This record gives sequence, C-alpha cells and structure tokens, in this order.
Amino acid sequence: MNQQRRDMLRFSAVMGLAVAAGLIKPEEARAAEAHWNKAAFSTRSVADTVKALGGTAASPSDLVVLTAPDIAENGAVVPVAVTSKAPNTQMIAILIEKNPNTLAASFDIPDGTEPAVTTRVKMGQTSKVYALVKADNKYLVAEKEIKVTLGGCGG
Repeated sequence: MNQQRRDMLRFSAVMGLAVAAGLIKPEEARAAEAHWNKAAFSTRSVADTVKALGGTAASPSDLVVLTAPDIAENGAVVPVAVTSKAPNTQMIAILIEKNPNTLAASFDIPDGTEPAVTTRVKMGQTSKVYALVKADNKYLVAEKEIKVTLGGCGG
C-alpha cells in the first residue's frame, strides 16, 4: 500500500470517528478534506514544499523558535515544538529534509490564536528539521539537525 493511500485512509478514519462521536458535523469533515494540500504533502525537498504552500522562498529568522532534542532515541516519536514571535502568523509547518515526504505537519493559525504548536513526528534517519512559518504572507524558517539512533519510517 503506498504512503499517500495510507495517509488518506488515516485521515478519513479520523474524520469518520469525529463525525460519529458528534465532535464535528459531516459538512465540516468534507471541508477539511477539501482543504488538505495534497501537493504539499507529496513534496520531496524543502524548496518544493515552500512552493507548494504558496511561497517562493523562506528567510531564516530568529522570530521562529524550533525546540527539539539534539538526539532522538526513537525516530518514530520525535517531540517537536514551534513557536512564532512574528506578528500575524498564519501557518506553522514542520519539514523533515530526509523523510520520504518532506512536509510532516502543517497547522493553520487562526487570528487571535497563540502561534505555537507541539507534536511528535516520525524521522527515518538523522536529518535537518525545519520550522516554517507564514506571517504577513512571508515565509520564515528555523532549522535544527536531529540525530536519530533508531529510525521511525522503516518498514
């Protein structure tokens, strides 16, 4: 089974459970599915991901704070946190350079929301991890190399 099919099945299952539990309405689930940026989640490089998300290039910035361990004992569950100090933050994304698909996660940040996310990502091997922030329609980035002792994307 290919990775895109797995991702879509997972997404559909989560949306179905949320609808069944009454957490969201069916039309909200369909709207979320339509909003999913398939092209961005299929990219193989950082530059291609920025383009698929609507940017031309990302500028390094100290307004983006990426917090992650220097060494991840298990690449299947690597904790990553991103905080944006940039005004009018619209989106936060986490990119992993050497993963099969570069874009690991993307979060829309509604107005009035604290621009910070914390999640766990899978890493197949030691790689640079990027925190990409869209603020005022500009793309800002911070990066950190994380050493992985046991890969999490293997079969």
